[in-house]
Amino acid sequence: MEKKNLAWESIGFSYRETDKRYVSNYKNGKWNKGAITSDSNIILNESAGVFQYCQSVFEGLKAYTTKDGSTVTFRPDLNAERMIDSAKGLEMPPFPKERFLDAIDQVVKANADWVPPYGSGATLYLRPYMFASSPVIGIKPAEEYQFRVLCTPVGPYFKGGVKPLTICVSDFDRAAPHGTGHLKAGLNYAMSLHTYVEAHRRGFDENMFLDSATRTFVEETGGANFFFVTKDNEIVIPKSDTILPSITRRSMVIVAEKYLGLKVTERPVKLSEINTFLECGLCGTAAVISPVAKVVDHGKEICFSGCQKTMGPVTQKLYDTLTGIQLGDIEAPEGWIRKIC
Repeated sequence: MEKKNLAWESIGFSYRETDKRYVSNYKNGKWNKGAITSDSNIILNESAGVFQYCQSVFEGLKAYTTKDGSTVTFRPDLNAERMIDSAKGLEMPPFPKERFLDAIDQVVKANADWVPPYGSGATLYLRPYMFASSPVIGIKPAEEYQFRVLCTPVGPYFKGGVKPLTICVSDFDRAAPHGTGHLKAGLNYAMSLHTYVEAHRRGFDENMFLDSATRTFVEETGGANFFFVTKDNEIVIPKSDTILPSITRRSMVIVAEKYLGLKVTERPVKLSEINTFLECGLCGTAAVISPVAKVVDHGKEICFSGCQKTMGPVTQKLYDTLTGIQLGDIEAPEGWIRKIC
């Protein structure tokens, strides 16, 4: 199938309506068969649970064109499992794993001409999401839900592509202990929007959120996990129950250990110690892997000497290996790549 006539190298990370999407409804205790539709509009009652009590969860993953011309997704089974966990955390009916994977396949096939070509730097971003659709006014879970998958072609998440970022330490908290920080729920991202806009207004690319209990440990940004690299090339990843379990981060750990032979340590990381690291980066589905040049803590600049003008050497190896696996240039571990067409 002929691809859409787009300037793939410069499309940016923004929504562009495509031709088809998937919809399934939950009613009377079960999910219906579901189907592909061309209608991008959603009509809901004014008192739908998603409006009143924020019952909404979502996922993010990408479809890639590999070197041999195949269209694939990267570890979508983990997205399905994480969405099940998120749904349970908000008292929503989980969408079955195999049906999730089938829905992704259907949407990619139905929008095959929107999948960017190999080597363009662009991908087809897939957004599975679920929300409470039936009316509710008392504080309780809704009785009906809708699961949907949309897709849109995207370029790099950060404007200007892969370049060292400047991060500021936020005065706001992203998530509370024993709260919902480990779930991919819309309400968590709503909490970060004000501080995200404020960071951009002040000239920063993103925020560094600290733990809300002590405000001494590094957590994550509004949309990605942190990692650090020591002078001995050890990768250190912040560990906390309120950090979203990034699929990219979990994959990066295996890449670092099995492909690059590097030591990886997951532990709580104090803000006061990050000046001892040579490299700092962000990892996530949208950002993939992005270098951080400096973190600004209320006027105090903490610079990472290995990432001032470009990616540091370890960050670059992680990026090259992970994207090489996603694009089919490097052999993937068994089960990581799901071929769609």
